[in-house]
Amino acid sequence: MPLARRIASLTAFAVATLACERAQAAPAQQAYLKASNTKAAAYFGYSVAVSGDTVVIGAQRESNGATGVNGNPKAGILTNSGAAYIFGRNGTNWTQQAYLKASNPGPGDAFGSSVAISGDTAVVGAEWDGSSGFHPVRSDTSARESGSAFVFVRNGTNWIQQACLKASNARPEHGFGHSVAVSGDIVVVGAINDSSSSAGVNGNQSDTNAPFAGAAYVFVRKDTNWTQEAYLKASNPDKEDRFGISVAVFGNTVVVGAWWEDSNATGINGEQSDNSAPDAGTAYIFVRHGTNWSQQAYLKASNTRPQQSFGKSVAISGETIVIGAEFENSGATGVNGVQSGSSLVGSGAAYVFVRDGTNWSQQAYLKAFRPKVNSFGTSVAISSEMVVVGATREDSAASGINGDQNNTDAPSSGAAYVFVRNGTNWIQRYYLKASNPDGCVGRVYLDFVGRLKSSSRGTCDQFGWSVGVSGDTVIVGAIGEASKATGVNGNQTDNSAKDAGAAYVFGGLSARSPAPARTSDR
Repeated sequence: MPLARRIASLTAFAVATLACERAQAAPAQQAYLKASNTKAAAYFGYSVAVSGDTVVIGAQRESNGATGVNGNPKAGILTNSGAAYIFGRNGTNWTQQAYLKASNPGPGDAFGSSVAISGDTAVVGAEWDGSSGFHPVRSDTSARESGSAFVFVRNGTNWIQQACLKASNARPEHGFGHSVAVSGDIVVVGAINDSSSSAGVNGNQSDTNAPFAGAAYVFVRKDTNWTQEAYLKASNPDKEDRFGISVAVFGNTVVVGAWWEDSNATGINGEQSDNSAPDAGTAYIFVRHGTNWSQQAYLKASNTRPQQSFGKSVAISGETIVIGAEFENSGATGVNGVQSGSSLVGSGAAYVFVRDGTNWSQQAYLKAFRPKVNSFGTSVAISSEMVVVGATREDSAASGINGDQNNTDAPSSGAAYVFVRNGTNWIQRYYLKASNPDGCVGRVYLDFVGRLKSSSRGTCDQFGWSVGVSGDTVIVGAIGEASKATGVNGNQTDNSAKDAGAAYVFGGLSARSPAPARTSDR
């Protein structure tokens, strides 16, 4: 064999071997990520997203005065302006690739409220940004706290801001940027406080008869230019529904959650006009044909009850959607348990729906292994046959993967559960905990406009506040984690920076090889 061919053959063999080794790697925590400028109360991990070997992490309350990409980390204080951090992986090693700030930061903007990534495009929401206009400047505050979404793109390892997106009907306290999603050249942005009473797609945006009904906006990219393509509203808009609390996009399908929608309907495309189940919640599916969008489905829980917040979190991959309901109250456990009970308010649930043609059906009803007030469903993510569900109020002191789920020694330390699908059947395969779990007494909650509030004592890590998954990689945010460490894999034991936040990367999580979660370490 000629030398050149032998070298090529050996190179191909080496690449295939490395790929195989990576695919067969044992599941493990791969990295413990912190901000490069860790400070207390920054909420690093408030939002997380992953695409391939890149993760983006939002820190909603970061307070540095830097601007743009990789600005001065000691630029002075700009309280709660917010930041986002991008990390890249080489092999199994992670390094920070970029430190992102708004090009026009202001105090209280909450840049990092939401993050999303698809390939070399990252989106960061700043739901209280106070400027108006498509390319806003700080001197224009005519739409106070209207919100923005910033698009960043990567060339090699360098990131630049490509666009600043605003609602076409920006108003004060609009909440535009509370949620963001990206798939290829499509970005979706949720605005939970939009007040139009219009229904469906591209209705009257100037109407203000339904306060806090919510909306979602679809933007598309051509070359490097972004334009708004659709203004999405619920088919049954009502005040305080908060349509847009969560958004997800895959190809030409968009999912929008409305966690305070009040219909008493169950299942798919039920009766929307009976508002006898306050804050039960719902999710809406929209599809694109050419440049036109239309609503395809109206999804409700199979066990709708008041105050369940179905739609608090949504995710989509291919023909599968997962929807979280963090205040669902059944005492069921595992997969497809008995849904009829209501003994555990706040135990939480997640629901898996699948599409066949244009028809949707519920495939699974997911619960935590141990029934308690877990807030299971606070966050959800999906990649192919794997679903991840965050449970911020789970209280085991176990650490790592598949530890003791019966432990109760670390209240609200939080957990994440990984379910995998075989055919049409789902099982829980992994139970994820932080490598340094800490609990607290009290609670953390969202106020009426979605701002984070706390009445807790202790570190209250809330691991699972945010989750993301891509292939065999899962990232989990813990907004209350209190270590003063910086960067990657620092000292986890110094709890002197309360609510600084952290994110944890797990690798080697397979949807194929069996690895059942243990119920006890004893």
